[in-house]
Amino acid sequence: MGTDIKHSQMERHGIIRTIFRILQGLFLVFSGVNHLTVARVEFLAQVPPWVPLSGDLVVVLSGIVEIVLGLALVFLARQRVLVGLAVAAFFVLIFPGNISQYVNRIDAFGLNTDQARFIRLFFQPLLVIWALWATGAWRALRAAKFNFRAVLSAAIGR
Repeated sequence: MGTDIKHSQMERHGIIRTIFRILQGLFLVFSGVNHLTVARVEFLAQVPPWVPLSGDLVVVLSGIVEIVLGLALVFLARQRVLVGLAVAAFFVLIFPGNISQYVNRIDAFGLNTDQARFIRLFFQPLLVIWALWATGAWRALRAAKFNFRAVLSAAIGR
């Protein structure tokens, strides 16, 4: 009887993780589409001045990456650990844009005070954690004692 309850709880946690994985995927697709359309100028505000590429190109490329990662979160359930690591890495890679927006006091997305821009910085780590948790990547990393090579090998199937 105890194992049935434990199995039911694990199944419920799996369903919750799946819902959160799909929600994050939809969020990324929505954000990526906005990069390419209505919020393009707003996203330009987050491109750090030291990036050696055209700001518009960075916005377009990051939008395409967000759409691809979002679709991968939604549709590539079998590769969810690998996708989760990629999404988490993406969120880490774009974090300097948020820092640049704060440091350079650039208004965008309604973030028109230093306090608002500063508070925004704390949401990026939550997105990383969300990606790792919802895809099971955090569990895989812990099981492998944070040996990324072992997790990648297992995720790729080698």
